[in-house]
Amino acid sequence: MVKLTCLLKRKPGLTPEEFHTYWRNHHGPLMAATNSGSYVYRYEQNPKPLSSYQGDADDGYDGVTVQWFETMADYEASVSAPDVGDVMADVAKFLDVEHLEFVVTENPFVVIDGAVPPGA
Repeated sequence: MVKLTCLLKRKPGLTPEEFHTYWRNHHGPLMAATNSGSYVYRYEQNPKPLSSYQGDADDGYDGVTVQWFETMADYEASVSAPDVGDVMADVAKFLDVEHLEFVVTENPFVVIDGAVPPGA
């Protein structure tokens, strides 16, 4: 299994609410409809809770997205698909691309799966 994990900051000028609404209601469905997205096994959006924002201060990252791929070949096919430019053009509409942080990882292993026993 291969994972692409991205730390996301909203584009300057967008409110947290606007960012989260666009990400969920526009970008997610766009990803699902693309050829690039067809290589994705699982696509997660992990938004920062709106209640945790502190006024106009720089609140760090606004969310994390995780895309799972069955193989590295699927990841490579996704990022080289003919319509990946459409995805990236959409990304530029709501993300601060200069602060986009990502890492590709492979073969994760699980340390904790479920409830941690008391005293552990």
